[in-house]
Order: sequence, then structure tokens, then C-alpha cells
Amino acid sequence: MPSRTVTVGSRSGLHARPAALFVAAAGAAALPVKINIEGRKPVPANSMLSVLSLGAKCGTAVTISADGDGADAVLDDLAALLARDLDADEVGSDG
Repeated sequence: MPSRTVTVGSRSGLHARPAALFVAAAGAAALPVKINIEGRKPVPANSMLSVLSLGAKCGTAVTISADGDGADAVLDDLAALLARDLDADEVGSDG
């Protein structure tokens, strides 16, 4: 099963807006995506509560995985999203 390990780039980690953006992108994928941090079981990446339960802060390494046609492209896109500071992309941010 293809996977990517990426460092969370958002200042607030995977909380609030960054988590919502990630969950929406994972949910839009044509195949199921899982996310986990070291020492924790993978959880569905399209579940806001599951993603928030990971408690991933800025700088935390997370692993995303998916299986099926197009998995590599989906994971590349999601990894790029996680690596960005999604808080800085917010309108009105003093970033």
C-alpha cells in the first residue's frame, strides 16, 4: 500500500481550519485514505473527529496511506497540502 510521511506545516497543526481543509480534500479522493502518527492506529482521513483525535501539532510527522488506482497521485496532493502552512493561507492572516 503506497504511503507518504510528511511533517505538518500549519502553525496550529491539524486543528480547526487546516484539519477541515485536509479532511475535505481526503474526502474528495476517489479512494479511502488513512492517516496516522507514530504509535497510533491509522484513522480515516475523511473523518474530522478522527483527524482531530490524532493531536498532530506543527512539526509532527504524519503518515498517509491509500490503496487503489491513482493512490500515488492522491497521496502526493494530500502530502503537499499537509506540508503547507494552511493558517498563513487564511484571509486576513498577519502571517
